[in-house]
Amino acid sequence: MILNPILPGFNPDPSICRVGPDYYIATSTFEWYPGVQIHHSADLVNWRLVTRPLNRATQLDMRGNPDSCGIWAPCLSHADGLFWLVYTDVKRLDGNFKDAHNYIVTAPDIAGPWSDPVYVNSSGFDPSLFHDDDGRKWFVNMVWNHRTQSIGGSPKHPAFAGILMQEYDARAGRLVGEAQNIFAGSPHGLVEGAHLFKRDGWYYLTVAEGGTGYDHAVTMARSRDLAGPYELHPDTFLMTSKDAPEAVLQRAGHGQIVETPEGEVYHTHLCSRPLPGLRRSPLGRETGIQKCVWGKDGWLRLAQGGLTPDLEVPSPNPQSRREPLTAVQRKFEGDTLPEEFQWLRTPYPERIFEMTGQALRLHARESIGSWFEQSLVARRQEHLRFRAETALTFAPKTFQQAAGLVHYYNRHKFHFLAVTWHEEAGRCLSILSCPGDWPDNRLQFPLEAPVPLPESGEVELAAAVDGADLAFSYKVEGADWQRVGPVLDASVISDEGGRGEHASFTGAFIGMVAFDTSGSAIPADFREFVYSPGAA
Repeated sequence: MILNPILPGFNPDPSICRVGPDYYIATSTFEWYPGVQIHHSADLVNWRLVTRPLNRATQLDMRGNPDSCGIWAPCLSHADGLFWLVYTDVKRLDGNFKDAHNYIVTAPDIAGPWSDPVYVNSSGFDPSLFHDDDGRKWFVNMVWNHRTQSIGGSPKHPAFAGILMQEYDARAGRLVGEAQNIFAGSPHGLVEGAHLFKRDGWYYLTVAEGGTGYDHAVTMARSRDLAGPYELHPDTFLMTSKDAPEAVLQRAGHGQIVETPEGEVYHTHLCSRPLPGLRRSPLGRETGIQKCVWGKDGWLRLAQGGLTPDLEVPSPNPQSRREPLTAVQRKFEGDTLPEEFQWLRTPYPERIFEMTGQALRLHARESIGSWFEQSLVARRQEHLRFRAETALTFAPKTFQQAAGLVHYYNRHKFHFLAVTWHEEAGRCLSILSCPGDWPDNRLQFPLEAPVPLPESGEVELAAAVDGADLAFSYKVEGADWQRVGPVLDASVISDEGGRGEHASFTGAFIGMVAFDTSGSAIPADFREFVYSPGAA
């Protein structure tokens, strides 16, 4: 069986394509660098990260992008011997404007080299590229209408003004002809994330609707003509969890159709797994996949019936088995950052970290709340229960310098166990928390007093997360692990924490951070990082 989610922990907006026997899924990365995650599978059961293609300044520079901006909803396809990747770099989130710039890059192989981007337009976000069987290519995306007093409210339609389609001339690298609004969406509203699929002379359109919270859905429509008009699916939705509050997989929506070589049909979708009893999803929006069947009426439906996505789905290969969970220990001894780690916004990582051969060295830069140059290297939280450990060598000389272990969502949702300096305690431990108290977003300091540390030497730090609880620990040479600080609220490090479900769209990370607001860029050396799923 396929066990959902297939890509756990912050892997939203899955775009899937098949090339021969190989499947590839591209997912959104928002402000995390490099941009776009692409996973590969041969059986739809086990997936492996193979590349993050937007990895240089000519392709992507997100310095200054607000939280939850950056790369939204990429579309991956294969045609004419090339992989095509369409993506949006969103420069504004709050308010009436989005400033969403759309680009296309191509590569002869999934591993690259990926081209410099071709700018397409800025009319909306969540674009896709449809390769018709006559060789013509069509650029499809939603259109954003800033003339509204109701962003994500009621009435729902004014800002999400339908799905635009325009021909793309790949030789010229530009759009040609007139843009047409081909689909206004269903009464559910907030239409976005459009993908086209052709079968038996029908053009099938799947879109995301209802917003990316608990009313999310995959809506389906079809037409004999590419330009429409499109008739709605008799059930309106292909899948949604909006009427199934008891389902484990919530917020189901935004995905794409794929066919196996044998003609079986699957549809990817984003989803989340909120903590039991809480509408908070620390793992963010993850990727699931559902088996579907074509009905006699020519409409696609979930193979299990109904609209609610299943946790277990029949795989196309009954012999496939899900690989077991294991702890991941990374000793930073090489010259390459391990693949699971990312950083924030900047295309110039040498400014914020380097691999010394013995350690990951962070060059402490701006504050943990910066949108420009933040020395933070982290990996996704992929399990509701886990333990992370790291070992740090750091010699602060002022309270403006801090480095350590962070459970991080964005600038106003994090818990940071920091090695720093205090006028009376000298080198010490402190906890800096920002628990999403919108709109103040002030730091809190859960320790009653700083915890003194030896003047020098390595400090080991640990974070144990069990659902909504986070406990920090530390260890120095010659001593055992010791708890430090109170149990903190890990549930706030989630999509819904702070401002609520429609205000942020990424997921929880656990990793290493350093800042130096004195401007002297003090180094912080991390010897290793261990992530143990299921342990706390």
